[in-house]
Amino acid sequence: MSIEDFEIDETSEEFEQSELFEHHRLVIEPGQKMMRLDKYLVCRLASTSRNRIQNAAEAGNILVNGKAAKNSYKVKPGDVVSIVLSYPKTEHELVAQDIPLDIFYEDEHLVVVNKKPGMVVHPAFGHYEGTLVNALAYRFQQLPMFSGKEVRPGLVHRIDKDTSGLLVVAKTDIAMNKLAKQFFDHTCKRSYQALVWGNLPEDTGTITGHVGRNLKNRKVMDVFPEGDYGKEAITHYRVLERFGYVNLVECRLETGRTHQIRVHFKSIGHPLFNDWEYGGDKILKGTTFTKYKQFVENCFKILPRQALHAKSLGFVHPATGKDVFFESELPDDMKNCIEKWRNYTAGRDDDMQD
Repeated sequence: MSIEDFEIDETSEEFEQSELFEHHRLVIEPGQKMMRLDKYLVCRLASTSRNRIQNAAEAGNILVNGKAAKNSYKVKPGDVVSIVLSYPKTEHELVAQDIPLDIFYEDEHLVVVNKKPGMVVHPAFGHYEGTLVNALAYRFQQLPMFSGKEVRPGLVHRIDKDTSGLLVVAKTDIAMNKLAKQFFDHTCKRSYQALVWGNLPEDTGTITGHVGRNLKNRKVMDVFPEGDYGKEAITHYRVLERFGYVNLVECRLETGRTHQIRVHFKSIGHPLFNDWEYGGDKILKGTTFTKYKQFVENCFKILPRQALHAKSLGFVHPATGKDVFFESELPDDMKNCIEKWRNYTAGRDDDMQD
């Protein structure tokens, strides 16, 4: 039996698809005649173009028996093929819009954007316009990657609408594939700063627990014990400053799950300040005094979102092969809120340890 008469059965392969890339693992079936790797995968993955597969191979994103393989490799029965691909194309047309962007760094291969809070990263149901990708499509409309039907061109990771901070966007297919592999393998270095409710018991710590969709509300995530549900998630944190009722923390991710920092801190009883989806938009710590309640409400007005900023980003540059690192300042809303807490707690440390 050869690939030409092999009936595709999606249940016969391991398949994982996220919003930003796909991971396929295939075992070459008995009786398969020797065939070029790219041709085999075009036949096996019916919705994937040969150009897309060839770009993935060139970026080192196709492994055969655990080793990077060229497009010309001849597959044979028993070979184990693993491939990471950027997201598939969509039928929804991407609208280019002239929206201002804070470009942190740019070269011919990639751009690093400092995303403002409130901006959705990519088009999705209910947000087909006004997103970061709509702005990128306008800015880079002369580039091939941004002129097709892809609804998320160049994206290899994302941050939530109301989270601010750094994102890297690829400008070429090769850069896209090489960056996607790094994010898929969790080799990128990312740090966040967050303001969380409560006084953490230790100056440093690690939060673990599988993260998956909440079983009752699919719009939010939940933490599950190790098992079949959810995906492994690991968050390391370090307390930067204590304000008694809230702490400023630095977070470093080993994994990159949806809402990971937000749901992890909720799981240990320290939700992010003003995070309405995870219970942080209520007064969870502090006194019963009216002045204190008014102070917190004023902080919520200054920072009308979850207190989370993607502060730094490091990765291997897809063209030069060198390590690059970028670091941004906290946005004004977080800086102003933190300063209010700093002033409020000045001289009151002995009374604010709950």
